[in-house]
Amino acid sequence: MELPERLDQLTDQQARQLCAQLRERILDSVSRTGGHLASNLGVVELTVAIHRVFDLNTDRLVFDVGHQCYAHKLLTGRAGRMDTLRQMGGLSGFPKPWEHRADAFIAGHASNGVSVALGMARARTLAGEDYQVLTLMGDGAMTGGLSFEGLSNAGQSGEPLIVILNDNGMSITRNVGGVASHLARQRLKPQYLRMKQIYRRLTSHGPVGRAVYRFTHRAKKLVKDALLTGSVFEDMGFVYLGPVDGHDVAQLTQLLQYARELHCPVLLHAKTVKGKGYRPAEEEPDRFHGVGPFQRQEGAALGKQKGQSFSDVFGQTLCQLAQERDQVCAITAAMQSGTGLDGFARQYPKRFFDVGIAEEHAASMAAGMAKQRALPVFAVYSTFLQRAYDMLIHDVAIQGLHVVFAVDRAGLVGEDGETHHGVFDVAYLSSVPGLRVLCPASFAELRAMLRHALLELTGPVAVRYPKGGEGAFQGLCGSEGASVVRRGTDLTLIAYGTMLNEALGAADLLQEQGVSAQVLKLNSVVPLDLDAIVHSLAGTDGRLLVAEECVDAGCVGRRILSELSLRGVVCCPVLANLGDRFVQHGTVAQLRALCGIDAHGLCQRAMEVMEDAQEAAGRAAGGTGAGGQPAAGPGGHHGRGGLLRQPPAG
Repeated sequence: MELPERLDQLTDQQARQLCAQLRERILDSVSRTGGHLASNLGVVELTVAIHRVFDLNTDRLVFDVGHQCYAHKLLTGRAGRMDTLRQMGGLSGFPKPWEHRADAFIAGHASNGVSVALGMARARTLAGEDYQVLTLMGDGAMTGGLSFEGLSNAGQSGEPLIVILNDNGMSITRNVGGVASHLARQRLKPQYLRMKQIYRRLTSHGPVGRAVYRFTHRAKKLVKDALLTGSVFEDMGFVYLGPVDGHDVAQLTQLLQYARELHCPVLLHAKTVKGKGYRPAEEEPDRFHGVGPFQRQEGAALGKQKGQSFSDVFGQTLCQLAQERDQVCAITAAMQSGTGLDGFARQYPKRFFDVGIAEEHAASMAAGMAKQRALPVFAVYSTFLQRAYDMLIHDVAIQGLHVVFAVDRAGLVGEDGETHHGVFDVAYLSSVPGLRVLCPASFAELRAMLRHALLELTGPVAVRYPKGGEGAFQGLCGSEGASVVRRGTDLTLIAYGTMLNEALGAADLLQEQGVSAQVLKLNSVVPLDLDAIVHSLAGTDGRLLVAEECVDAGCVGRRILSELSLRGVVCCPVLANLGDRFVQHGTVAQLRALCGIDAHGLCQRAMEVMEDAQEAAGRAAGGTGAGGQPAAGPGGHHGRGGLLRQPPAG
């Protein structure tokens, strides 16, 4: 599509035509690549209006949440790359400052937009610079407590700042009654806004003018408070504009121009329709929130239909457990469908609690429920559980309360990229005293481990599992400890979760090269079954490869080496993980290959272990350690830790 060079010079009719073209291009692109559809269709007019009024190479636009940025990408010179959306090496589905200057800030999680924008505004003022700062909030970002922390501080600050609330029915309740609607329309008319500007200027000079302004302002506020929802924002210190039709690009443009001239905190409340302009998405906005490739006419999914997922199995199992025990409750933070809880919500509505984008609140509420003998299960994506770390420690773990955290999307999640990969929970969960961490590798294990966690254990428990379906391993090894799933004599290959499938694939490849690998599966990573690990190493001459889908810092492999060192066990180790970096977007298979933790990568790493062990054995000729293992670590590093290798840079 061809875009005009100067959007500020478009007529209103031309702007409406541009909106139609953008909506068509978004539909065309997402139908082929997949992505976030309904939310992007709902903000087309808002985005065009913003670009008509502001120069986003200088002015700063902060998205909250970031998956409503597709029209913005099209308007900033990236239309030619939309076919690469969310594909490895292609455009991200979120704003990324390293992708374009107009992407002011990374935006993967929700509710931080006002805080970030206020920080930018304050930095601007301190530096004496002249540019506008605004944030576009939507898709439930206002259900997160951080939004209100930011709004409270921003309103008090007096900093020139524009907050655009994209209200698609998920955040703000409707105004009630015809009088409220009529007053809102009158307050947004051009003649009213011009009169208000003149009135503000006249009453800003001298004590008499200011006294008149204070009196009329109080009188007006009494009426508005009774009829309009804007008062809560005005009480915080914002000039409230709205509600306005979020699909009227002409009026939106006019109001943004007015907001820019006020030089104070302004909140523009725009009512939009999620999925606007595409009937299937308007009728089922939740289903079209995030989609794979689909057939445009009716919205039917293309390609192979997805099979059962870990999330599905979790939801089904929790329903069974709820049938057995009346105390079982389910909590989610605006992820009912994503975490597989649709069925639970239908069957047990009184025991289902969706708290909105408020993971901190969810964890604390779960703690309160557990303290009073309920059995709460908090289903949450790994990347979003990060927000509740304080509550996990302070409210749950210190008191040893029996809360089960169902940690969905653990490990690499694919096309959403850096902000959504669940690659930190292994480290931060392992640091919490008394918290057990179970790692199912199959649907059968998820069923067994969830039952074990909820009905047989006490204290806090996390059950972590990945996005998508199970792999070739579909067995059941146990709920805790470690299990040998393949016998071998040359090397111990440790894995947990669905990384077990890559480990078994690597063992097959190694067998072709004459290497016999013993695959040891960790059913739980907290606590670690060190006895099983030591026993396995004794049978493979201390040669060890630990395969993980998490960052290196705080990984299980480093904990294993530390414990082995404390026990005086010498080994020849290699750690295969994601290293100390953020991993880009792409399919899970592509990213595992990129990071060297797929079956082929693990096979190569295992051969390095064998080579290192042979070199160390040669250097250590004439002296051996306990159990016939080398007394010196490989590569000339003496001591029990050995040589640690990292994945290849990517």
